[in-house]
Amino acid sequence: MNILMLCNKSPWPPLEGGPIAMNAMAEGLVNAGHTVKILAINSNKYSVDPRQIPREYRDKTRIETVYLDLSVKWLPALKCFLSHKSYHIERFISPAFARTLKDILRNEKFDIIQFETLFTTPYIPLISSFSNTRLVLRAHNIEHLIWKRMADNCLNPVKRFYLRHLAKTLREYELSILPTLHGIVAITAKDAEWFQGQAPGIPVTDIPFGIMPDAPPEQGNSTKKDTGNDLFHLGSMNWQPNLEGIRWFVKNVWPELHQNFPDLKLHLAGRAMPEWMVRMKMPGVFVDGEVEDAAVYMQSHGIMVVPLFSGSGIRIKIIEGMRAGKTIITTTVGAEGIDYSDRKNILIANNKEEFIHAVRQCQANPDLVRILGANARELVISRHNNSLLMEKLTDFYSALLP
Repeated sequence: MNILMLCNKSPWPPLEGGPIAMNAMAEGLVNAGHTVKILAINSNKYSVDPRQIPREYRDKTRIETVYLDLSVKWLPALKCFLSHKSYHIERFISPAFARTLKDILRNEKFDIIQFETLFTTPYIPLISSFSNTRLVLRAHNIEHLIWKRMADNCLNPVKRFYLRHLAKTLREYELSILPTLHGIVAITAKDAEWFQGQAPGIPVTDIPFGIMPDAPPEQGNSTKKDTGNDLFHLGSMNWQPNLEGIRWFVKNVWPELHQNFPDLKLHLAGRAMPEWMVRMKMPGVFVDGEVEDAAVYMQSHGIMVVPLFSGSGIRIKIIEGMRAGKTIITTTVGAEGIDYSDRKNILIANNKEEFIHAVRQCQANPDLVRILGANARELVISRHNNSLLMEKLTDFYSALLP
């Protein structure tokens, strides 16, 4: 099959959750024998120099990028608020992107056009005017649910009102776009069930984030010889649920943890660290910022904490941490989409007391940490094998073709 992937971020370099998931999909489709063409938005939020994309990757994906400024602009945001449109979606509408897409559609026929995230779907009317190609949404999340959960957790009444408005307009758009699709590929079974309920008659499947079950980096190759059971978090801080979760953790959980375990360290890494976090002076907390190699960083530290209270879909960094054999402490929301067993291959903590209890258990029992990590790796290798997932996706796409 010839597949056009429309991406809201460049899959290369795969440095954060969305691009990692899109890159795994592109690589998986190519390895499965399909022809892939990528058209991606290149923005100030996730910037890539196209000249730095490896030649091999460019050859096999024929990737093109179009720059789009995704900075929040208050006048367009106000216009969307007054007209009851989704500002999340309107920001991704670009005449330059539309022109490039037109040129591609004029010159090439595709069997499937795959929309990576809801934010590339505003171009469906344009595509439909050129082609009767099968249109498929690959839903990384139920997008409006992220903002609804953020609103529910927000204490500021003014901010909560606006977040609810954003969630409502995004939900209305999300539901309106579903009837225009020929298929939906959800990233979790739970999300697939929601889409099936909202769009009866449209074929839906679930294809989780896929990994290649290669061996994790050797501990001896890590940049830190004695990882112990220190804590770390690895995630982009320009994704609001990550930022809110870490803000909560360092304010509510870390002071008591530090008091109980004075030698314990917390390392924070990821892209777009806010200034307040960089300047944060908390004993035992180290802000490492963006790291060159996420896999090596994971192997250089002990226990991964992911305090998420909003969000949707599946947490890519948790899957990668499990593949690396890490013990993960996260919330029920953070573990959504993973077929986990609490205390067998992950530790679930939903409040301050439960996070402290989980950390205390890990500090007291190194064997527990080792067993949880081994079980976590076994789980994701068996359930997230990218080659097997691409076979399932190929069958789904074949059934959609006329």
